[in-house]
Amino acid sequence: MSQSSTEPQAGSESQPYQAFLQSLTDANRKLLENFVGGMRPAGDSQPKAFEQFMQGLMGNTQQLVGLQSSYYQQQMDLWMGLLGTREKQPNPPASKGDRRFAAPEWAQYPFYDYIKQQYLLSAKWLNELVDGVPMDDPTRVKVGFYTQQFIDAMSPSNFALTNPEVIKLALDTKGESLAEGLRKLSEDMAKGHISMTDESQFAVGENLAVTPGTVVFESPLFQLIQYTPTTAQVYERPVLFVPPAVNKYYLMDLQPENSMVRHFVAQGYTVFMVSWRSITPELGKLTWDDYVESGVIKAAEVVREISKQDKINVLGFCIGGVILATTLAVMKARELDWFESVTFMTSLIDHTEPGDIKQFVDEELVKKREAKLAEGGVISGKELARAFSMLRANDLIWNYVVNNYLKGKTPPPFDLLYWNNDSANLPLPMHTFFLRNMYLENNLAKPGAMSVCGVPVDVAKYDWPIYIFAAREDHIVPWQSAYRGTQLLGSDKVRYVLGASGHIAGSINPVGPNKRNYWVNDDHPADADSWLAGAESRPGSWWQDWDNWLAPQSGKQVAAPKKPGNTRYKAIEPAPGAYVKAKVGA
Repeated sequence: MSQSSTEPQAGSESQPYQAFLQSLTDANRKLLENFVGGMRPAGDSQPKAFEQFMQGLMGNTQQLVGLQSSYYQQQMDLWMGLLGTREKQPNPPASKGDRRFAAPEWAQYPFYDYIKQQYLLSAKWLNELVDGVPMDDPTRVKVGFYTQQFIDAMSPSNFALTNPEVIKLALDTKGESLAEGLRKLSEDMAKGHISMTDESQFAVGENLAVTPGTVVFESPLFQLIQYTPTTAQVYERPVLFVPPAVNKYYLMDLQPENSMVRHFVAQGYTVFMVSWRSITPELGKLTWDDYVESGVIKAAEVVREISKQDKINVLGFCIGGVILATTLAVMKARELDWFESVTFMTSLIDHTEPGDIKQFVDEELVKKREAKLAEGGVISGKELARAFSMLRANDLIWNYVVNNYLKGKTPPPFDLLYWNNDSANLPLPMHTFFLRNMYLENNLAKPGAMSVCGVPVDVAKYDWPIYIFAAREDHIVPWQSAYRGTQLLGSDKVRYVLGASGHIAGSINPVGPNKRNYWVNDDHPADADSWLAGAESRPGSWWQDWDNWLAPQSGKQVAAPKKPGNTRYKAIEPAPGAYVKAKVGA
């Protein structure tokens, strides 16, 4: 077989390229250790799961021999096809939407076509192996998840020597693409994360989180922002946003054209935002109760006092919605009738099926953390971000490894991905409580199974008007699981709306471009799929629907306040405030 122009040439002149390629291969293997091996929860039940898998495999030798024989035969067919001594066999199918082998070079050169086919065949064999071994369902899912992580990591597209696009670009640029890739790898290792966007194009407070506002309250746990009205009149009842504590709040205030905050300020709402602090070691003993008592309840108290309203509206996003859900129990018990309505945005009440994120959580991990509760500690936001990225490893890890480090390219600027890498730390006691009570025991869905601030939590007693938004392609909060809130919450005034796209893009869907769609259905059958079957699809953003629902809960129109805060809560600094600008180290 003759060598193609994109395959490495023999001779002394290729040695510098080989050195570059080998260094990148070594770097890829290091990344594999960090993002796959290193992200396994220490001391978790994963070894037990693979032990059960191996026992089942050894006890099912007949099936193993059958799979092995078929695999060897197909491998031989591939090899004979490469040599031209046998008719080429059909390619094993890649998964739908798989862009790793889309470049023409993979099919143009027989050597790389063989590598691709061999990889896809091996991936198919591994998955069939897992599917065929007798195991209980949770173990099968766990083994399957980590097997897929291994399969994704070992794709030939992820390694310089086995990716024809990388070889061709290196030759075309006389090695400059490889040198640039090494530089980008070094920079990202120093930052502690893979760059998913051109981070030089963004700065919080300059072109992100720029909706005018003022910090009117500050505690060691959070800052409270009051946004400046842009209409002459506003609804008398303000709305308080409670974002997730593991990410910065400005997902809801990105750039002006896609800012949720700016949009609702423009509709005449007085918006307040909780800006959680990224936890430092001295705050490492904060508990879930602190986030309820000193967080949401305190923020609501300040908003009521500034607005001079007995009742306000409140929205909780993702984990912020879970904190809010437990806060409601405390307010019920204390007879604090402070909320006119409650909104949960991509947030779970029932964690029975939380998606693949559950593969990172098990009893042994939580017990080890619970043993350290007295001394406290910090859960790194970088660690949590990597775990979320593993849920879509090809898109959120390996795609950027290839683009940035093997091809030496800079990813295009994208505000959502900049935010995605701008994580925040959590206190160990608070996060461990969350893992135990939500992911392990699903106590929020069980009346009285958990207590917050000394109060038993029973969501069946919640009688506020409640709006639940979920996203159809959400891999963090599966929409069917979010729908279970309609069955568990006691209110007879629940509205459930399903948006297109995923956890982030589905939530942040500006009205102006009229992109995507959302589904509505006033009936709430027990089954989520039955709800969708009877739902009406509407074009555009779900923000319009929430606006129509929120306006009647917001009272009459009054003159917009002339300045932020009041005599007790004075202006501290302009939005976005200092807390949101703090960066998490590697």
